[in-house]
Amino acid sequence: MNKLFNLSAIIKHLLNHPLNRPNKMAAIARFLKWQLGSRLIGGEIIYHWLDNAKIIASPGETGVTGNIYCGLAEFEDMAFVLHVLREGDLFVDIGANAGAYTLLASSVAGAKTTCFEPVPATYARLLANIRLNDLQEKVVALNLALGRSKGKIHFSSDQDCMNHVIAADETSENVISVNQSTLDEELDSAPLCIKIDVEGYETPTLQGALNTLKNKGLCAVIMELNGSANRYGYDEGEILALMSSYGFKPYAYKPFERKLINLKGKNTIGTNNTLFIRDRALIQRRIKTARSIKAHGVSI
Repeated sequence: MNKLFNLSAIIKHLLNHPLNRPNKMAAIARFLKWQLGSRLIGGEIIYHWLDNAKIIASPGETGVTGNIYCGLAEFEDMAFVLHVLREGDLFVDIGANAGAYTLLASSVAGAKTTCFEPVPATYARLLANIRLNDLQEKVVALNLALGRSKGKIHFSSDQDCMNHVIAADETSENVISVNQSTLDEELDSAPLCIKIDVEGYETPTLQGALNTLKNKGLCAVIMELNGSANRYGYDEGEILALMSSYGFKPYAYKPFERKLINLKGKNTIGTNNTLFIRDRALIQRRIKTARSIKAHGVSI
């Protein structure tokens, strides 16, 4: 029953995804093709994604397969990255996983990227995707967690894109020790845009990035706020207040309309990610003048 329920939920999600709505039968076909083909072939498959970007995918790798099914798994936020970044910009991908955002930023949009992935096995996949797309000159990939200070930290290693810092009262199998640094320590210049996906560890990550937040060259931050901060005793309201103190306001994004939506708090419109924007005028100009890109035949 649980498997049937999960399958039903997956199909419902696929059919409701903005890039799949124009052709729902094609979305189902992609899902079935992957489910069957990946099992027949076994192992890794190189998937030709957007433009010339390619990504390595394996069965059960949800951080990647969502992009196969839907074009852009996190539609609004991935489209925002594509619309805002230009060649020569610096993008920072914190919690890069296999590198989906990094590939969009550097292979499709042409920006430079500094990305961070603490889990060694996932970091190896990230490096493989960078090499596959010949991005060694554009991407700096670091096998680090980010927090408020340098040192060692315990991390889960068997939860795919849900790997996270182990909380003080948490018991978990396959715990590893990883190196931790601070964003301020690792960056030489301010990025235009940062993506933070650290499964509740946002507060220490931001505490180690205060100099970066001060720099007016940083115009936008995409941050996942999904309630996971509670596992560490952190309050997402304090994150909103911190971002506000540096001049960032929360927004949602509508890619088809290329429109920013003012929010009073974190984003609850179909996504766990909130956009924090400081220079709205610059970001709006970027959005309006960005080239159109096709994903699964749909222009965004």
